[in-house]
Amino acid sequence: MLTLTKKITRPKPLRVLGLDLSLSPGIAAIEVKGRKPYLVACSSVATSTDDPDAVRNYIVESFVSAFVREHRPFDHVVREDFTSGRNKRATQTIFSSWAAADRALYSYGYQASDLKPALAPTSVKRLVAGNGKAEKKEVADAVRRLLRLGEDYAFKTGYDDSDACAVALAYLIREDLIDTEEVAA
Repeated sequence: MLTLTKKITRPKPLRVLGLDLSLSPGIAAIEVKGRKPYLVACSSVATSTDDPDAVRNYIVESFVSAFVREHRPFDHVVREDFTSGRNKRATQTIFSSWAAADRALYSYGYQASDLKPALAPTSVKRLVAGNGKAEKKEVADAVRRLLRLGEDYAFKTGYDDSDACAVALAYLIREDLIDTEEVAA
């Protein structure tokens, strides 16, 4: 007699890459299991204004490429939208970092989603920290809470890594892919 057993399958975890792009970018990999987000890794790199833009963009591209290589695969790649620069130079540097990150992503078969509606900085802050005008420390505190990290978990100076986590979390919250009620402040 043949006995059949039912195989129990668990849903595959969802993995999101969040990008906070500038010439000193932040990046984060967040995985969702059972509607709970978990930090896989996050980092940031500071480039020097003493270097020409070509060098700074090469650093951004190399940084994104190394992170993607180490923490792939990803189901979604999301970045904070760029609304407007303070001036022409600020706009140039943001878009050059986007291009550098895009080159790194494309080399692994990824591209940042063209989100509709876009994740504006105020939307990210509102979704994650509850206030569209939240300061970086408030956003970092909300990220720690949503990811169930201890209060002593240290983000890098400048909070670019925390901001990248916030971008990924904002996307997950907006798309109703994670639960936030049980971790409410």
